[in-house]
Amino acid sequence: MIRFILSFLGTIFTFVTMGLAVVALSIGAVFWIYGQELPSHESLAQYKPPTISRIYSGEGHIIDEFAKERRLFVPAEEIPDLVKEAFISAEDKNFYHHSGYDARGIAAAAVEAVQSRGGSVRGASTITQQVMKNFLLSGDRRIERKIKEIILATRVEETLTKEQILELYMNEIFLGQNSYGVAAAAQTYFNKSLEQLAPHEAATLASMPKAPGKFHPVRNKERVLARRNFVLKEMAENGYITQAVYEAEKELPLRSVQNGDYASFKSTLPPRDYFTDEIRRQLSRDFGEDEFFSGGMTVRSTEDPEMQKVAAKALRRALEKYDRSRGVWRGTGEAIDAGLLEDEIAWRGALAEVSLPRDVDLEGQWYPAVVLRVGNNDARIGIEGIEDDEDGHWIAANDVTWARKRQADGSLGRQARVAGDLVSVGDVVLVRAITKDDTGEFVRWSLRQVPEVQGGFMAMDVNNGRVIAMQGGFSYQDTVFNRATQAKRQPGSSFKPFVYASALDSGYSPATIVIDAPIEIDTPQGVWRPKNSTNKFYGPTPMRTGIEQSRNLMTIRLAQEVGMETVARYAERFGVYEDMGPFLANSLGADETTLYQIVAAYAMFANGGERVEPTLVDRVQDRYGKTIYRHDQRECTDCLDATIPATRGPRIVTNRERVMDAVTAYQLTSMMEGVVTRGTASSQIKLPVPVAGKTGTTNEAKDVWFVGFTSNIVAGCYIGHDRPRPLGRGAFGGTTCGPVFQEFMEEAIQKYGGGKFRVPPGGHFIKIDRYTGARLDGDARGTNVVAEYFRDGEEPVFGITYDGGFAMGQNLPLVEEVATSQGREVTTSSGGTGIVGPKADFGTVSSGGLY
Repeated sequence: MIRFILSFLGTIFTFVTMGLAVVALSIGAVFWIYGQELPSHESLAQYKPPTISRIYSGEGHIIDEFAKERRLFVPAEEIPDLVKEAFISAEDKNFYHHSGYDARGIAAAAVEAVQSRGGSVRGASTITQQVMKNFLLSGDRRIERKIKEIILATRVEETLTKEQILELYMNEIFLGQNSYGVAAAAQTYFNKSLEQLAPHEAATLASMPKAPGKFHPVRNKERVLARRNFVLKEMAENGYITQAVYEAEKELPLRSVQNGDYASFKSTLPPRDYFTDEIRRQLSRDFGEDEFFSGGMTVRSTEDPEMQKVAAKALRRALEKYDRSRGVWRGTGEAIDAGLLEDEIAWRGALAEVSLPRDVDLEGQWYPAVVLRVGNNDARIGIEGIEDDEDGHWIAANDVTWARKRQADGSLGRQARVAGDLVSVGDVVLVRAITKDDTGEFVRWSLRQVPEVQGGFMAMDVNNGRVIAMQGGFSYQDTVFNRATQAKRQPGSSFKPFVYASALDSGYSPATIVIDAPIEIDTPQGVWRPKNSTNKFYGPTPMRTGIEQSRNLMTIRLAQEVGMETVARYAERFGVYEDMGPFLANSLGADETTLYQIVAAYAMFANGGERVEPTLVDRVQDRYGKTIYRHDQRECTDCLDATIPATRGPRIVTNRERVMDAVTAYQLTSMMEGVVTRGTASSQIKLPVPVAGKTGTTNEAKDVWFVGFTSNIVAGCYIGHDRPRPLGRGAFGGTTCGPVFQEFMEEAIQKYGGGKFRVPPGGHFIKIDRYTGARLDGDARGTNVVAEYFRDGEEPVFGITYDGGFAMGQNLPLVEEVATSQGREVTTSSGGTGIVGPKADFGTVSSGGLY
């Protein structure tokens, strides 16, 4: 009997042992099979998470950031223990004790799944397993993935320390609101650094991994609060916080940025604008979009935030002034259903959803508003972000009398006399507060609209190319198209200095006489008869007067004398064009370029003829702080010399390419000073330091320009419709863009100073008559006297007149300077003679040129 019992037990033991062996072998075989083609876990040691690239102003303040995944990488040693303990309590309380997987946790999860018949399936993954899932595996819930997780987790535990694994986890994990990693989440939810988090806030963050897409601190407040308190309880049970701390922390309300309890970190950043977006565009091109958006770059920009605001305001003021002078009301084209207007919460919610520019600050902030009621004279409005009061907010009748409403069919309504002539109930509009100039006291609300006309503005340092301000349109939130860098436009007469530069470098001088008389040119499209903007012709005129008064016919004759191939080479050398066609019309700025290129080219006039490359970025550093780009390559030979006296700056050595002779640069600068003091820009530019510049107005004033410079700052403006069409009567470069330059430079001079333009060695001054080009005595005085700079060793020859080789047009007038003459014989460049006479009449001359 005993033998039978022992035999039976032995048989059972054998079967059990064999069964266990089979199970063990089966499990081993499964793990071996799944472990064959797993991704390498060793790559985790070289982990480079996608992180935020940040842009700083020239003063070192954050002005923008770009990221596909908003992540701030923090090394494990810099993550506070409190934050680590919160996540360990929430996700893996045995983290420091297991070898990558938690067998008890897996068993408990399996029992729970069986008991619920699959209704409750929880992961039971350790932090190490979650790292494997996030980095190396997919997120699907299958047994194969779990097996792979366990295999990889055990392998990585042998390769990395617990702190390294925790670092990977806490920087990679998604915590909702486009926040990846604990540092970004702390900023997103509480606008705090990790060191500033209280236990209940750390517990809130540790609650998010459970359901980051669903655990919203406002919409799912109760669920988040319950989970937070559970995490606090776990922290107390694990000994990370005391019972007293737990009791106190769980009673605290759930506060967050999303609930309005804290200011958002974004509130400290200025609205994104054209400047930082252009940096994004350029660096994405240079380094690759993926690297820029995920490489954690630190970008030190050249932007001066103070001057950027001035530039934006100056351009906006000019655009709005032009728009209101047209007297047409277009509105926003947006409306809210009238049924929502009786409920303030409803209309405010609907108004918040309307896509309108909210970044306009011009004589005060512009606000979106909705028309709630239209009375006999006035209209009541509700304003975004402004509380209503008993009297309400109103648009008065006297605010609308400047405009006529553009109807749906394109026609214009009657001149507005009451608010109802422009707006209807439900219309969404933009408004700003009108205040008293002296006291700032509120007067009334005023209707505003984004202008149809657009433009660009840019300012940069002439010596190093640092762009200090750039405005690419009226409002970035209205349109992101940057008209300073992306819009190809005809520069008109603002191109003429390059024609004159080529002539000056070819042996001509500011006193050279060029015929200002009619021209007829046969082209495949017919006869081209360019004209001056005044429709007048002025006879033999010095080159200086030609550029001061922007004479088209003189410019064409000069371009013909020098040769358009030479003019084109100059334009390309200065970077105005990459490949300019050698056509005479292009001497008047008929070819298209960008404001960015024109302003950079003018900087080379101002700095004495040295090449300067414009830049929006001083320096770029990678995620490790290594400088991977630096714009200024000049050498400071004694910057570290402590013995330099306070009255002298360090010596900077430049090896920049010279693009034009220094004497030529000064001659041209002097001539362009005349544009500002007595030429086409003299009515608008009134600054306390010497200024040189050039206006530009294309045919029918489709584009108007002004580009000018002081001894250290160059700035330029253009204004025109995105789809070119005439701006109308009275639109000229000097009168439309000139005020933008004037307003900006008033502030720039106060901040950056300015002085006389440097006179280079190698020349001498001779006084001449600016009307006739005749040489005058050294003591001559008067409005007609100007001191011109001539090269040493090149004695100027006076009296020779250049006509470009064009024959005189017949039956065409010569007026003004030659009106009292009975005709004179002049010597042409070809050695022949020509008669300039006054007895012609105007005839029927038309023009295809620009001025």
